[in-house]
Amino acid sequence: MNKIYANATEALDGLLFDGMSIAAGGFGLCGIPELLLDAIKTAGTKDLTFASNNAGVDDFGIGILLQTRQVKKMISSYVGENAEFMRQYLSGELELEFNPQGTLAERMRAGGCGIPGFYTKTGVGTVIAEGKEHKDFNGETYIMEEGIFADLSIVKAWKADETGNLIFRKTARNFNPPAAMCGKTCVVEVEEIVPTGSLDPDHIHLPGIYVHRIIQGEHEKRIEQRTTRKREDA
Repeated sequence: MNKIYANATEALDGLLFDGMSIAAGGFGLCGIPELLLDAIKTAGTKDLTFASNNAGVDDFGIGILLQTRQVKKMISSYVGENAEFMRQYLSGELELEFNPQGTLAERMRAGGCGIPGFYTKTGVGTVIAEGKEHKDFNGETYIMEEGIFADLSIVKAWKADETGNLIFRKTARNFNPPAAMCGKTCVVEVEEIVPTGSLDPDHIHLPGIYVHRIIQGEHEKRIEQRTTRKREDA
């Protein structure tokens, strides 16, 4: 089975539909599947529910889909640094389901493992717990969180072999592995595709069984906040 596609548009062909749910990797501006997000924008698919740690910034990441009003709901942990996100949420145009960061990652991982729900202490006694099942274990109260089962996963990796085994580079590993696991179909963009068998099995972060389609492309490496020392006068 050939998993390699020529570009993002071809890799997403037949997978997009209005009202679908998408799990996206990335953290801040690191490890964002920018090529696939741009292809979704071009496709015009709307009423999307995104499960992602954050929504990028106004002109990058999921932020480009907020600008075109293609996102209906965000399931997120961090929502700062995106003025359009804030504007839409405060005006009631965008649904938002807040998740503690670890809970969101575990919800994705659980979905990928076929686990429908799990109990956690995180969020007990806060607005996060409202409307959720509570259960006591050994005198401690926990709330139940549901696994995330997305229609599509889009992630970014550093290297892939031809069967889809993935290696993520440094902090770009972040939410990409759990996001890749929880979609019915997983599409990955990478910087480099190498022959099958050339990756050290001990270095593989996500096995190819989770990966259905792969593209290779050029990526922009942004710096989220640049801080420099003031130059001294000569």
